[in-house]
Amino acid sequence: MKALLIYLALGAVMQEGTSPDLSHPWSLAECTEWALENNLTVASQKLNEENKMISENTARMSWLPSVSGSVGESMNFGRGLGGNNTYEYGNSSSTSFSLGANMTLFDGLATPRRMELAKLNLEAATEDLAKAREDIRIQVAQAYVQILYDYEIHEVAQRQVEIDSMQVVRLEGLLANGKASAAELSQQKATLSQSRLTQVQALNNIRSAHLTLMQLLELPFSEEFRVVRPSVAMEDIRIGNPDDIYLDALGLRPSVKAEEIRLRSAAKEVEIAKAAYYPSLGLSGGLGTNYYSSFATQGFMDQLSNNFSQYLGLTLSIPIFDKFSTRNQVRSAQLQYRSQEVQLQRARNSLYKEIQTAWNGAVAARAKWEASSEAAVAAEDAFKLTEAKYDSGKATLTEFHEALNRLTKARSDSVQATYEYIYQTALVEFYRGGALSL
Repeated sequence: MKALLIYLALGAVMQEGTSPDLSHPWSLAECTEWALENNLTVASQKLNEENKMISENTARMSWLPSVSGSVGESMNFGRGLGGNNTYEYGNSSSTSFSLGANMTLFDGLATPRRMELAKLNLEAATEDLAKAREDIRIQVAQAYVQILYDYEIHEVAQRQVEIDSMQVVRLEGLLANGKASAAELSQQKATLSQSRLTQVQALNNIRSAHLTLMQLLELPFSEEFRVVRPSVAMEDIRIGNPDDIYLDALGLRPSVKAEEIRLRSAAKEVEIAKAAYYPSLGLSGGLGTNYYSSFATQGFMDQLSNNFSQYLGLTLSIPIFDKFSTRNQVRSAQLQYRSQEVQLQRARNSLYKEIQTAWNGAVAARAKWEASSEAAVAAEDAFKLTEAKYDSGKATLTEFHEALNRLTKARSDSVQATYEYIYQTALVEFYRGGALSL
């Protein structure tokens, strides 16, 4: 309860300026769309992708030369160079202007490989964003199905309260006519109280399920929130082969694609580390001029013109010995590549396990749904017979309650199996590349 109150307080802050329409029940598509736009985990991954875009742009711009300019003013006191190019005693000042540029012509192909690496990192970040979207879709679908299940369980509990209420009224009439005992009426009232407690618990479960879903949607809790109950044709649902689903999912699931891209990035890291073995060649150039106050015979503009100079240079740097730093960096990059190979295989294995679990869950849920549906029909028939016997005085109140409890349990099991099957088959279809819908 305390957590609920805290979330309610924070909800108003998180959703300031946002006005979701709660006047109608929300479909799974509406919930998913809202979550993708407002969920903070997805938003964080979006920012990470934008950051990688900036890094990729920085890497592309690294081909360009660096250009800088400077202006300097200095004051000299005491002995200094005079206007006749001899040293004299006195105070003087000088002003300098310069503009320079430098760029790398060759660095062992490290620069183009860094550009490729930055592009791969951006692609991996895009897949991470897709993975975050995928995760929120699954979480929203799980929470949505839980709400549907709780709706049905609440209706089952409500029907039981109605049946128990009718039996209390019936026994009160029989007690007035001397055909039932006060003990039987008290027992039935106790049963009715227990049924009402079950109904309240079912209603609380709905509230809790609503809260879970609204937290995923980053919405403040509201009593008005409801979801749409979809109509599902159970006979139309089909389950494929898990190995075929896995082969389809390998090229689709962002969790695997991101690790494949990171493996290519690790290979680029090895190439970048090896580039330090090669010489590097740089080009530099610039221009500048100066003004000296001690050259009184020349004016400001004349000195700037006369002292104007340019330079152009090439710098070749040849690595000879760097205390094995490059060698160790290459080894470290190679180990990182091998580590990423393991990480990729782990991602593939994890995907296969997820698909196997979903497929096995769908198969088991199908069998459970068929069995529970038959059990619910049988329990319904048995309860009707027991109820008729009880009304005619041929069955005891205990037998009536046992039949009602069996019916309630059968209905609950059938509802649970139905929604479990709907979700598991939808999840299997999602791994195959379809939309996660009910």
